[in-house]
Amino acid sequence: MGLFDKLDKPVFLKEESDTVEYIAKLKALQTKTSGTLKERIDREIKFASIGEFGENNIAFELKNSGMPMYILRDIHFNTGELSTQIDYIVVTRKITFVIECKNLIGNIEIDNEGNFIRSYELYGKRIREGIYSPITQNQRHLEILRQIKKETKSNQILKMMFDKYFDENYKSIVVLANPKTVLNARYAKKEIKQMVIRADQLNQYIKDVYNNSKQPTINDKEMKKHAEGL
Repeated sequence: MGLFDKLDKPVFLKEESDTVEYIAKLKALQTKTSGTLKERIDREIKFASIGEFGENNIAFELKNSGMPMYILRDIHFNTGELSTQIDYIVVTRKITFVIECKNLIGNIEIDNEGNFIRSYELYGKRIREGIYSPITQNQRHLEILRQIKKETKSNQILKMMFDKYFDENYKSIVVLANPKTVLNARYAKKEIKQMVIRADQLNQYIKDVYNNSKQPTINDKEMKKHAEGL
């Protein structure tokens, strides 16, 4: 921490989420439908509501981290034909953490090939289904973020330096925010296990990665400028 650095707690630069508006629109549509379509909307409302609850859990954890950091929630990026939405970006004095929040119904299994399988009960039916890997999803977020930030560099040397140190400066985390979810990752590869954590482990994870990082420490002004730029 620099001599003139005074920030000693987490600060939200953007805390609102688009999910609340999305759920409201679904509920308005729900009243005008019936049959199979209504069941699909009911299911989507349930999933979206659980997702919103999970994101709020992460917000609570970050607010109580006790670390100087800037937090951005529900950020949308576009570059060319590519677009992405990131649940949370946490900017610290060393590392920027890109967080994918998963507040999933039911239990999650990760097999030895890295596939994610979800099991849950809905309307009395037991459902087991594969889901898109949140690790792959967050890596896509990171790649788009890399492209956008790289485009802001003024010359080829700065672009090359940014690429070289990107993986050390930006870290991906998948957070399971539902405390009732049971994670079975006994057959998953070690590197997969290390990328998926529970919400109650988030603050300690950030602190451990931060303390073990050899990246240079930026001051409060630089940290805020980086967060506001995002």
